[in-house]
Amino acid sequence: MTNSVPEIGQYSDVIFIIGSNTAECHPLIARQVIKAKERGAKLIVADPRLTEMANKADIWLRVPAGYNISLINGLLHIIVKENLYNSDFVQNHAEGFDEVARAVEDYTPAYVEKLTGIPQQDLVEAARFFGRAKNATILYCMGVTQFSYGTGNVVSLSNLAVVTGNMGRPGTGVNPLRGQNNVQGACDMGCLSNVLPGYLAVTDEKNRARFEKEWHVRLPSKPGLRIPEIGDAILNGRVRAAYVFGENPVMSDPDSSHLRHAFEHLDLLVVQDIFLTETARLAHVVLPAACWGEKEGTFTNTERRVQRVRKAVNPPGEARDDWWIFSALAQKMDYGRMNYLHPQEIWDEVRRLVPEKFGGISYDRLEKARGISWPCPAEDHPGTPFLYEGGKFATASGKANLRPVFFDPTRLPEEKVKQFKHALAGKITELPDEEYPFTLTTGRRGYHYHTGTMTRKSWPITQVTPQQLIEINPRDARKLGIEDGDFVKLSTRRGSIAAKAWVTERVPEKTVFTSFHFWEANVNELTINSTDPVACIPEFKVAAAKVEKITPAEFQAILQEKKKKYLVDLEEEVAGQSKSGRREAHV
Repeated sequence: MTNSVPEIGQYSDVIFIIGSNTAECHPLIARQVIKAKERGAKLIVADPRLTEMANKADIWLRVPAGYNISLINGLLHIIVKENLYNSDFVQNHAEGFDEVARAVEDYTPAYVEKLTGIPQQDLVEAARFFGRAKNATILYCMGVTQFSYGTGNVVSLSNLAVVTGNMGRPGTGVNPLRGQNNVQGACDMGCLSNVLPGYLAVTDEKNRARFEKEWHVRLPSKPGLRIPEIGDAILNGRVRAAYVFGENPVMSDPDSSHLRHAFEHLDLLVVQDIFLTETARLAHVVLPAACWGEKEGTFTNTERRVQRVRKAVNPPGEARDDWWIFSALAQKMDYGRMNYLHPQEIWDEVRRLVPEKFGGISYDRLEKARGISWPCPAEDHPGTPFLYEGGKFATASGKANLRPVFFDPTRLPEEKVKQFKHALAGKITELPDEEYPFTLTTGRRGYHYHTGTMTRKSWPITQVTPQQLIEINPRDARKLGIEDGDFVKLSTRRGSIAAKAWVTERVPEKTVFTSFHFWEANVNELTINSTDPVACIPEFKVAAAKVEKITPAEFQAILQEKKKKYLVDLEEEVAGQSKSGRREAHV
């Protein structure tokens, strides 16, 4: 995030949430949003579903799944036309404003309404709220990024924030809400295919040199594979072994049956996890790992705030900290420099190697603080709760780079892109048609987390949300003869799942929604492996689908197929006998 969560609650007078089911997926951040509303802040929510936050919004913009760029360009059109942009900020701290202003000329309220169904007056009112705000902030999540043009979505939001001068102050900024604990920290430490710790590009010889000197190895100069590329790389023979830890890609990756098929062709699959996940059941070797309450170290939250984690209990059985396992393996492979005794030694190494971001964040300081946000280059530095103070951006010119972004649902608007120097464009990969007339969009439920590895082993949680549900609009349900609680089969060109129907106004007509928490009906068997050309993030949020009512007997037959596919009997066989010592059925 470019801003801290408490500052949003304290200073923001307009909050724009887009592509985020904040109340269910980020409840602590939602609490700050509610505090801001109680203080008088206006809340704008853009979401195809009637979520809890949409229900609390001053303006709810029911944007169809995939149409974010049209909505954002429509807001920019009004802000530019009505002179609501911050001309001083744009002149002194941005480049490319004229091109963006020209690019959004066609995104009139009438055109946006025709494209999205959003009433013109709602769009105008939202633009005026945002443009006139003293401190406006943007909160977004995977409903913005998980498209084949996710980069374009984020650039559009950055355009909106910069044009209105909402950067570099408390209560402003473009703020991604991270999807899992310590995702920010993992990225900070270089768990991306193209960067070293501290986001230092592997292609830069100087960056490699500083790590090579410390680690006494030669580092590759080319970026590695990204997650959506690994399945094809295995089947093409480029990858013969995989080491998966803290991840359950057989459940969480798009078109997951394809990845599962690829894993079955590996010479070696190693999985390191706290439970025997759906992915671990396919592994040749499973290494039992310690969970968060069983280890020391640091986590970094969505605010870039580094926080100490302290062990509450010892790991059971032969389970060990991730870092300990990696170090032991490295030494077995004759790399003796990873002979750490405590995670503090690893963190101090990170501080030495990337002092410009982490140098001032010592364990001693973390013991006394509730966390310190990077960059923090020295021990007398207070940390950085918000980025780009004074309009100083991390670019060669020190100014924000504005870029035109275009969208057409059916085809890339290449003729428009050619008119601009640095334009981006997007289109939906798979639109509904006669055979697959629905748009499938995916997400999470409030009572379950990610692939259910932990939450589905909690008896109280499973009593509240025991099974998968497929949301369908009442008008669509009537046409298909579906009543609430009926069994339905949901299909795309990649496969089918079956679950009970939830007939609800939460979803608009011709849109269905479900989650990926349940192996019995894992929606990622249906999602499409189409990726963003820049970030390589998959298009989880839009796929063409069809819905059919089925009998209880047909549902049971599909369920038995899924049970065999996900090797459920294997989990039951080893429960209570694994080397981790965890009795999975009794956690």
